[in-house]
Amino acid sequence: MPDLELQGVSPLSFNCEGGLILNRSTFIMQPGQALELENFEPDVGGGYKRMLGFRPFVNQIVPETNTAGEAVLLSTQFNNFVLAARGEKIFSSASSEVSQGVASTTAMTGSGILNMDSTDGFSSSGTVQINSEIFTYTGKTALTLIGVTRATSSTTAAAHAVDDVVSETWTVRDTGRTSAARYNFERYNFDGNEKIIVVDQTNAPTIFNTSLAATDVSNSAVAGAKHIAAFKNHMFYSGMSATPQEIVFSEPFDEDAFVSGQGAGSIKVDDTIVGLRAFRGDLFIFCENRIFKLGGSSLSDFAIVPVTRNIGCVNGFTILEFAGDLVFLGPDGLRTVAGTARIGDVELGTISTNVQQLFRDNLTNAEAFVSLVIPDKTQYRIFFSKEGQAQTSSLGAICVMKGQAFEFSTMKGIRPACADTVVEAGDVVAIHGGFDGFIYRQERSNTFDGALINAKYRSPDLSMGDPGVRKHMQRVNINYAPESTLDADLFVRYDYESSNSIRPAPYPLDSTNVAGTYGSSTYGNAVYGGPSQPIVRKAVEGSGFAVALRVEDGATATAPYTLKGFQLEFQVGARR
Repeated sequence: MPDLELQGVSPLSFNCEGGLILNRSTFIMQPGQALELENFEPDVGGGYKRMLGFRPFVNQIVPETNTAGEAVLLSTQFNNFVLAARGEKIFSSASSEVSQGVASTTAMTGSGILNMDSTDGFSSSGTVQINSEIFTYTGKTALTLIGVTRATSSTTAAAHAVDDVVSETWTVRDTGRTSAARYNFERYNFDGNEKIIVVDQTNAPTIFNTSLAATDVSNSAVAGAKHIAAFKNHMFYSGMSATPQEIVFSEPFDEDAFVSGQGAGSIKVDDTIVGLRAFRGDLFIFCENRIFKLGGSSLSDFAIVPVTRNIGCVNGFTILEFAGDLVFLGPDGLRTVAGTARIGDVELGTISTNVQQLFRDNLTNAEAFVSLVIPDKTQYRIFFSKEGQAQTSSLGAICVMKGQAFEFSTMKGIRPACADTVVEAGDVVAIHGGFDGFIYRQERSNTFDGALINAKYRSPDLSMGDPGVRKHMQRVNINYAPESTLDADLFVRYDYESSNSIRPAPYPLDSTNVAGTYGSSTYGNAVYGGPSQPIVRKAVEGSGFAVALRVEDGATATAPYTLKGFQLEFQVGARR
C-alpha cells in the first residue's frame, strides 16, 4: 500500500562534491558543495571523507641541544633511514610496524622474536621501542628481530597490536650546526651512488651517502645556502645571506667542485630568491615578486627567461610538484606555475579562488608554513603553522585534484615544523617534524596523536529553488561509507540557523547493519552480507524556508567515514 502520510512529498537528492566554497552566496551554491568542511577531505573516490590522523613515526623524541622548545628542522627518509635535525645536530633512526601482535604475557628473555613489516635501516643488534616498552635484540632477518629481550630499561611488558610502530633510538650523524634554521634537501645520483644533500640557511651544505657518512661542501661561496636543486647534472645553490639574488652552480656531476673553466658558474636575477625547483626540463626560480626559469643543459647555453614579473612566492617550502604541475603559495593563495607560464606576464586567478578568504585571513606571518603532497590521494596539504600557536587551533587547507577541478577543505589540529613525503615500493610515507621534538607519520591513526579529530560538514542553506515557500521536512536519507564503528551526529537546521527557528536534537549516525571488513571489524558488531555504503533513513522534524544539514564527529575516536550524498524529503507549505 502507498504511504498515505507521505503523499505529496518532494525529494531533493545530491552527491557530496565540489568541496568548500567561501566565495559565493548560499543562494547560488550547488547542494553538494560545503559551507563548512573541517577535517574532511574531498575523496577522489567520491564524497567527503573524514581524514586520518597522525602518530609518532619514531617513538623516541629527537634529542635537543639546549632547550625542550627546539622544533624539528628536518624530517625525511633516505635509504630506509629516518633523518631528523634539531638544535645543532642531525640524527638518524629506523622505523617500521609490527606485523604480528605481541601479547603482554609473551615471554622474551633473550630468545624472543619480533615480527615486523621490514627491518631495513635497523642495526644488526641494539634497542627498539614499541609504545612505551623497550626491547633489546641481538640479530635480525629481513622481517624479524631475533634474540629479543623485552621490558628492559625498567619498562613494563605490554600488549602491542599489528601496525604499532617499532623504532630504533636516534644516532648522531652530524654535529656543530650552529644557528641552523629549517632545512631544504635534494636526493640525487651523480656518480652511481645515491646521496642526499642538506642546506640549513647558515652552515655549509652537507652531503650524506647511503651509510649516512657526512661530508661538508667546502666552497665558501655556497655556505649558508637556503635552497638546493639538482638540475642537468649540476648542483644549484641559492639563498646565501650576502647574495640573496644569486644562484651558484657546481661543475657537472660534482656537487663540491666550482671551477668556472670546468662548467661551474653563477647567475643573478633582479629579486630575492625564495625557492628552486627543477620541473619539465627547466629550473624554476621563485622570487619574492617574480618567477624565472632557467633553460639549457650546461654553462655554455644556460639562459634565464622571466615567467612573470608580477607574481612572487610567499614561502619556498610550499613549492611542490602536484597533479602534474608545480603548486606554490602566492600573495593571494595557491597558484600553478604552468598556468603562469602559459600567459606570460599577465596576472592569474589562483586555483584557490573558492577559498580565497581562508588564505587572506591566514597569509600573515607565512614564513613557518609547511606543505606536503599525498600522491595516492592526488592531494596537496598546506599547514598554516605560526609561532606561538597551539596545535589544537592551528589551521591548514587540503587541495584535491578531481578531474580538471580543484576541491578544498580545511584542517584544524596539525602544526608541523617541517614535512616530506616519500614513496617506497608503492607505500606513501608522509611525515612531519613537530615543534615538540617528535617525528610523526600522517595517514595513520584515528586521532591527532591522541587528540580527537573534530570533523565538521555543513551544507549550503537549501531553499529547493524557492526561498519564499516553507518546507515541512519529513526525512533525511544519508548515503555514507563507514570503515568501522562510527560516532557522529546529523543536525538539521532551518532558516539560515536563525535563533528564532526550531533546532531539533541531533540525530545519531552509527554503523549498524554495515558490512564488516575483514581485519578491521569486530566480530559480533558487523553484519554478514550487510551493505558497505548504506542509505540510512532518518525521520526528522521541523520546517523552514531553507534547510541546512550538519554532520559533526562525536566524543569518541573512530575510523574514517565518507559522506557520499543526501536526499531530503519534504512537503511544500505556504508561501511567506
